[in-house]
Amino acid sequence: MAFTKRPPTKLVPVPSTNIIPERDVDKNPILECRHLGIDFGGLTAVNDFNLAIGRTEIAGLIGPNGAGKTTVFNLLTKVYQPTRGTILLDGLDTHAMTTEQVNKAGIARTFQNIRLFNNLSVEDNVKLGLHNHINYTAAEGIFRLPRYWKEEKRAHESALELLSIFDMQDMAGVKAGSLPYGAQRRLEIVRALATNPSLLLLDEPAAGMNPSETAELMENIVKIRDMFQIAVLLIEHDMSLVMGICEGIAVLNFGHIIAKGTPEEIQNNPAVIEAYLGKKKEDA
Repeated sequence: MAFTKRPPTKLVPVPSTNIIPERDVDKNPILECRHLGIDFGGLTAVNDFNLAIGRTEIAGLIGPNGAGKTTVFNLLTKVYQPTRGTILLDGLDTHAMTTEQVNKAGIARTFQNIRLFNNLSVEDNVKLGLHNHINYTAAEGIFRLPRYWKEEKRAHESALELLSIFDMQDMAGVKAGSLPYGAQRRLEIVRALATNPSLLLLDEPAAGMNPSETAELMENIVKIRDMFQIAVLLIEHDMSLVMGICEGIAVLNFGHIIAKGTPEEIQNNPAVIEAYLGKKKEDA
């Protein structure tokens, strides 16, 4: 499947050192990190991390292996508590929030290594993501009272609707662990969407995919953004994906952002080229 390249997005400054798409500038960024950092013992893993994500932006966080990208995702989702700095989610400081509270507030994520409940069906994996929206008590569930059946019917319909984004509704009864690798990746994204996020974090979503699957994934990420009007931040090593769909890109190296800008600006940035390829030798 060929991916249709879209016109470049104009990025404009917002307060502090951040940039977001021009179309989102009249609204608060969905995410803003200010001077974010974390230390593990005497090691600084991330330092002075500043980033804003527009409300409908598809953004990329790239960098060499070990640069601290997944650590940033763990900070955003409160798997790790920051040593310093501020994370604002839709203007709300997440300092005192737990991982569950951040998810309910609007951040959902996928993982580098797929984390599905392999022995559960595809539909049941999606229903687990719907837990924030199922409204019946433990007693109503145990005794199968009318509200239980009403909520379960609604969850079933919602799960199938979400699976249809990836044309996976016919796989609803299949065990998740028996799906092909690419389908498991898609299911993890669907489960994240089931939590009704305003910001979707994708950690290497194209890992292990062939070029055709990657092209289809690119189309679907744009489709998800347009359908749900949410923001997406992805970590990815496949530069064709990053440059093809990301509007703003931040480059992380040794825990520091060394560049931010449009795909074209990032591709031509000497610091980025050096971080990925090593310093160019001087001509003899």
